[in-house]
Amino acid sequence: MPECAPAEADLPNSQKSLLRGGLQISGQRYDPIRDYAAIGDGQSAALVSRSGSVDWCCLGRFDADPVFCRLVDADRGGFFSIRPIERFSVNRSYLPNTNILRTTFLTDSGGVSVTDFMPVGRRPGVATHDYVNLNSPGWLFRIVEGDHGAVRLRVGYRPSVNFARRQAALGQHSGCIADGETFLYHDLPRFDVEGDLACSVFKVHAGSRHVFVTSCRPIQNSHPLEEASRMLRITSAFWREWIAYSRYRGSYRDAVERSALALKLLTFAPTGAIAAALTSSLPEEIGGLRNWDYRYCWLRDATFTLYALAALGYGGEAQQFSEFLQRVCMATYPDLQIMYGVAGEPDLPELTLDHLEGYERSRPVRTGNGAHRQRQIDIYGEVLDWALLFKTLGGRIDGAMQAMLTGLADFVAMHWDQPDQGLWEVRGAARHYVHGKIMSWVALDRAIRLFGSRPEWKKQCLRILDELQTRGIDRTQGHLLQAFDFVGTDAALLVAPMVALPMDRATIEATIAAVERDLLHGDFVYRYRADDGLEGAEGAFLICSFWLVDALLQIGRGPEAKALFERLLERANDVGLYAEEIEPATGAFLGNFPQAFTHLALIGAAVQLDLYERRGPLAVAGSHADRARMGVGATFGLRGFWAAFKATKRVGRIFSSRESIMPSRIVA
Repeated sequence: MPECAPAEADLPNSQKSLLRGGLQISGQRYDPIRDYAAIGDGQSAALVSRSGSVDWCCLGRFDADPVFCRLVDADRGGFFSIRPIERFSVNRSYLPNTNILRTTFLTDSGGVSVTDFMPVGRRPGVATHDYVNLNSPGWLFRIVEGDHGAVRLRVGYRPSVNFARRQAALGQHSGCIADGETFLYHDLPRFDVEGDLACSVFKVHAGSRHVFVTSCRPIQNSHPLEEASRMLRITSAFWREWIAYSRYRGSYRDAVERSALALKLLTFAPTGAIAAALTSSLPEEIGGLRNWDYRYCWLRDATFTLYALAALGYGGEAQQFSEFLQRVCMATYPDLQIMYGVAGEPDLPELTLDHLEGYERSRPVRTGNGAHRQRQIDIYGEVLDWALLFKTLGGRIDGAMQAMLTGLADFVAMHWDQPDQGLWEVRGAARHYVHGKIMSWVALDRAIRLFGSRPEWKKQCLRILDELQTRGIDRTQGHLLQAFDFVGTDAALLVAPMVALPMDRATIEATIAAVERDLLHGDFVYRYRADDGLEGAEGAFLICSFWLVDALLQIGRGPEAKALFERLLERANDVGLYAEEIEPATGAFLGNFPQAFTHLALIGAAVQLDLYERRGPLAVAGSHADRARMGVGATFGLRGFWAAFKATKRVGRIFSSRESIMPSRIVA
């Protein structure tokens, strides 16, 4: 992949002299979203471009102010770049069964590899099968190794301070470059420092090695550069051990396990919350304003998350996520929020960062998410659907939890007939969204299945079904509408056949046909076409394409579902990751990255396809709990999921992921 230096006019004056010295800050102002790979340790995370630059990195928490944020401002945002001076081509991949990235640069004079990872292991003293209590110092390692020949490299390092509101004042001493908030440890003989930018040129020969470590805290009484090999070994062992526990043995194992590794990367280890994405403000349209902060946990992922974890056999993660969900629901009961912070924070104030230009000049850049204050009635259905699945898998619903769940059902019985903002967090006028009514029915139906019928629950269930029939169906074409008395359909309605809604088959088939006719572009499905109160357009939502796979299976179109799924697998990037959206015409990724919901939907669709092929159409019918009985239940026993995980025998050899990563040597 050829590289060229950016135009000097694109850089701040303070960096032009360094550019004249040959520093390639980027081959272009912004690398495509598709060109990034993610690394992390269960609390911290970073995105690394194909061209060797860490352009986004949050240390300590996914939603912390980023240490590097060139992803949302090519000029102000920080970065950590390592690349050859000469023109080069790139090959990269994750080390097998890990989230450790290795990028190989090939030039006319030789080859060099950069290994990027954040060290993580299991906490010393934890149980044999405990992969949720993690040990991670929050360091970013970059190891450079000469493969053959000799290659001259340039390193550029510029940290972000307070989301790039001000420039760092870098100083250096004894192999460390620091500004008081961010620290770069290195083993090079020299760095040139000017203002907030440090750079160095060095040659790597075959067999030579250099190590860089970035931290947001000073590292004392330790030599992190000397620990690189040991930490790489521990981290590799951790990921390989963890993925070895996966029970998925279906036809799409590579894609499913990469999605599982991505979900583990998105899981905030201290609480078990799964962030929707690792980034903020990557646009749904280049130059548009639909740029949101996705570094939080959405409750509507609950059932999909538990189903995916159960299908893969990850009882520890499922239990921890379930405890997080119960805790946040109790904290704001009965007014459930659609999202919470990864530590359970209910307040996520939305701010616009006007000093940043945004990815490809897509403004505004935002932190926080104002949609957390929206009323979305479908959330209650998702939580009660999760509860039924939880119980089906053998989870225990105690008295406090039962009181909460019955209270949520009572809330739905009283409020389902009010308009809301809908699944897609529309920032325009509230409407009677049909998906919300369907999920209101789900909430009451699951409450009845869990705790027995109550007169008001039964009454409102029947009322919802009656309203869906009289106001929720297009009288000409027979499909479900996006909203009551509102023309148009919605990809969210593809979930209708997945939740055991008692709707006649003709309506379901007509709804799927309407989505295919009005929203499908090639293999990709747009959410809707109606005005939503925001300017601009958006890409097709990848989760909706995977929902279409599920929906086609529900109506017996198995060969079409399989063919679509396999084509979608080809649209991942070169390391198997997906964003939120895609531009159908070009295949360019849009929206925040990597996207948990997309990977959850991929796992779910793969499981459904395997069930369909092994056991026929009836195996994928009904609710998630019903499918769990057919799939997960067949493996673990209907009530043995949690116990089955704890009793799992180690797969393969025993690695060293419980070896200490020295958290006691980090100065707070």
